[in-house]
Amino acid sequence: MIVRKISIIVGALCSISMFAQQAASPENEIKPEVKLSYLDSVKSTFKKNDMAAKADSLWMKELTSLDIYDDLSKDIQTINSDVTVDEELPTELLKQRLQAMNEKSPFNIEYNQGLENLIKSFLKNRKKSFSRLMALSEYYFPIFEESFAKNNVPLEIKYLAVVESALNPKAVSKMGATGLWQFMYGTGKQYALKIDSYVDERSDPMKATAACSDYMTKMFNVFGDWELVLASYNSGPGNVTKAIRRSGGQTKYWDIRSNLPKETQGYVPAFYATMYLFEYHKEHGINPERAVVKNFETDTLNIKREMTFKQIADLLDMPQSQIQLLNPSYKLNVVPFYQGEQHCLRLPKDKIATFVSNEKQIYAYVDHQSTIRTIPAKLALKVAPKVKPQAEKIIDTDMQLYKVQKGDNLGAIAEKYDVNIADLKKWNNLKSNNVALGRTLKIKSDVDPTKISKEAKAIPAVEKKSEEAIASAEDKDKNAGQPQEYVVVAGDNLGSVAKKFGMTVAELKELNNLTSNNIGLGKTLVISKEVPVIEETVNVNTALASNASVDSFKKSAISKKISEDYYVKKGDSLYSISKKYPGVTISDIKKWNGIKDGDIKPGMKLKING
Repeated sequence: MIVRKISIIVGALCSISMFAQQAASPENEIKPEVKLSYLDSVKSTFKKNDMAAKADSLWMKELTSLDIYDDLSKDIQTINSDVTVDEELPTELLKQRLQAMNEKSPFNIEYNQGLENLIKSFLKNRKKSFSRLMALSEYYFPIFEESFAKNNVPLEIKYLAVVESALNPKAVSKMGATGLWQFMYGTGKQYALKIDSYVDERSDPMKATAACSDYMTKMFNVFGDWELVLASYNSGPGNVTKAIRRSGGQTKYWDIRSNLPKETQGYVPAFYATMYLFEYHKEHGINPERAVVKNFETDTLNIKREMTFKQIADLLDMPQSQIQLLNPSYKLNVVPFYQGEQHCLRLPKDKIATFVSNEKQIYAYVDHQSTIRTIPAKLALKVAPKVKPQAEKIIDTDMQLYKVQKGDNLGAIAEKYDVNIADLKKWNNLKSNNVALGRTLKIKSDVDPTKISKEAKAIPAVEKKSEEAIASAEDKDKNAGQPQEYVVVAGDNLGSVAKKFGMTVAELKELNNLTSNNIGLGKTLVISKEVPVIEETVNVNTALASNASVDSFKKSAISKKISEDYYVKKGDSLYSISKKYPGVTISDIKKWNGIKDGDIKPGMKLKING
């Protein structure tokens, strides 16, 4: 009997569990449908080749394990930046160092007082600049050295790019010389550098360096002296030959220097001074900054369609500024496609791997984008039908001056002139909400505060309150279209912040100039997307018609109570927040959020029931 009861109970339990599983299984199968943009759907199909990524990683490790790289990294890490360096440089010590440089260089490096003065001037005034230049040199110098070595050009010529352009491939002189090596338009064409509406190869580090190497080789065949080659690069070979004739046939730079153009007289000494600072930077306490990217960490690929930098940045989740840095020869932030010609794109190696593994999807996305491309705004204005302009009321918004008086604060001043606190701080370069007594503030407003104070006495209380409610609603609409800021709180990451504001990670990184996906707690991020704002209907006419009290007006102003979350921004106060919501007081906000002392912090979430 007992066995029978046990078997019945076990059977009942099994049937219940099976029924529960059958009932739960449909719920498990139901999955919410997530709508993806076309860009996200393309990126979701991207493949990652783990084997190729591993090979790239091993190759990068091999490059970074070179002895010279290790020694340089160790030196940079062990430099004591607290040790002060004397500005004075003993002449005898300088002579010894210049002699050491001369022994291992094809240049005739000799001491003279002018060179000593220039070196000391650089040490006194340009230490920080050279620290940044040394960081850039980690990317550009390997490119220069490879090209010069192929043509037997002295590797020391690489320092000439520092003198010419401060290692800026986008540098343009007053005379129109462009790029790292400052080629004029005619010289660039002479050495087969492409220059058109899309491309200027004078800014291409590799092609411009090859042209520079070719020029140096030809000039050395003419003059047979590298110092005269440098002088001819700056002033032209014609001016060098004139200086030789005026000097009675002398062929040394220092002998003909006084007969060269004034700019060229300081050109070779500046080259030697730059070489000295790069060679002896440790001895003078110059700590090179580390490069953001090194040349061996990048690679190139040929583009098969016209692509914009924006499309590449969106697809590969990288800042557009980094693409501009690696591809300075593309003038319009577009990689063009010409039939029968190659156009290369340089990217970090991990992004190259992603691009090559997913070329089909990437080009499909580019083709899709080309079908929905809109015409430029300037062209739209030209082809649009002309409409007679309607007469508009022009408001004078000249700057007004206001002297801060006793008892004033930014909130009261902003309210008096009907402006935002953020604008008031921007106009006067204020970093905090504190303002000194007696300070004169610039205010861009068409409001005359003297008229307001006189008219305020004649306006009935109910009518004045209705105007404040309308003004508050207008201010809210005005602020809704402005760029927003967001303060990072615990648990945030770029993905969650981008999703919250309807953006991509690439857009968020580009807006804030971020080179990685790491963000610090408390960091303020710029958000360009508009934050959705709940419109509130203010029933002003009803309140005015009934001539009710202020309390009844508050009740009718917000006909429908809506609960809303508000994130505190930098510069907010309970007073300024309450002004954004008609009918809401400081006491209400404190009550809804359990605030006792009125202390709020950026990023804090407040509940608004109105």
